[in-house]
Amino acid sequence: QLQLVESGGGSVQAAGSLRLSCAATGYTSSFSAYSIAWFRQAPGKEREGVAAISRDGATRYEDSLKDRFIITRDNTKKTLYLQMNSLKPDDTAMYYCAAHWGVRLTFSASLWDYWGQGTQVTVSS
Repeated sequence: QLQLVESGGGSVQAAGSLRLSCAATGYTSSFSAYSIAWFRQAPGKEREGVAAISRDGATRYEDSLKDRFIITRDNTKKTLYLQMNSLKPDDTAMYYCAAHWGVRLTFSASLWDYWGQGTQVTVSS
């Protein structure tokens, strides 16, 4: 069983930056074989995909975010990161990391088997 723990959220003013982390615990010996992703959910809205990275390093971004957000992974530390720059109030949401055993980088939430509890990001204008 893989457990995911997010951190790094907080309150920031517009145009600021944050770096989120997602640490894997539990059965992590094959962490490098998982595809992992960031999703977010704002109040009253559906959960949406932000960025994903496969076991071989391929990445996918939600189109409107790819110029401001960067997803990376460190397999030795079993950690996923999301660097968020030029933040806007519309980026305010709970951010979740997710993992699945495979290479498919879909933003369909049902494909992802493991989820963290989330970390809150609040961007003020």
